Amino acid sequence: MHHKTRQFGKTENGWPLEIYEPSGLAPKILIMGSIHGDESLSTVLLSEALRSISPSDLKSAVILSANPDGILAGTRCNGRGVDLNRNYPTSNWEATPVYYRNRPDDPQNIALSPGRSGGSETETRAIMELIDALQPQLIVSLHGFLACIDDPDSSSIANDIALRTDMEMVPDVGYATPGSFGSWCKEHNIPIITYELPSTDILKMKEKHLPVLTDLLTGHYEHKLS
Repeated sequence: MHHKTRQFGKTENGWPLEIYEPSGLAPKILIMGSIHGDESLSTVLLSEALRSISPSDLKSAVILSANPDGILAGTRCNGRGVDLNRNYPTSNWEATPVYYRNRPDDPQNIALSPGRSGGSETETRAIMELIDALQPQLIVSLHGFLACIDDPDSSSIANDIALRTDMEMVPDVGYATPGSFGSWCKEHNIPIITYELPSTDILKMKEKHLPVLTDLLTGHYEHKLS
């Protein structure tokens, strides 16, 4: 199905940041994939779910990738080496490097920058301005691959998604996330569910998660919004 996009910004390397929106109504839910370029499977799943529905059935706003530069380069960071999920201007933002590992058994020794300051990156600022304009009642941010549903509010929507996907419901991911998108949302009183995909076979992933993503896109959960 052909869905129309709207550009709401550009990446540090000049690629467009795009959003899919329902026609004729304000979306209550914003769904976002791939703030980390090495978690591009979230974009694949979101894209397939979006293509499976007609434009008239779309009720939520969708950002297939919040980090196109990272996806194109196959890196976690954006085009300037910044981890966008540590670049938000929060009270806990830190200037120290962010360390991560490529594989579960690797040492956590790959250093990424959190940016010159909170909100230094064009992608970060564009997302914040978009959210300020949309005023969504809920944001669902797709990540990988911790296999859990993270919601500090333990909302009924998050609990239902955890039940349907056979993943653990958690109040946080178990470690500090200074300058994260989730921290920024919390400080601005924006409900957010961090949907951590599992590391599993792609066909099994589609079977388990595409029905949930399709329901998120088509307004199935809107009656559960407070």
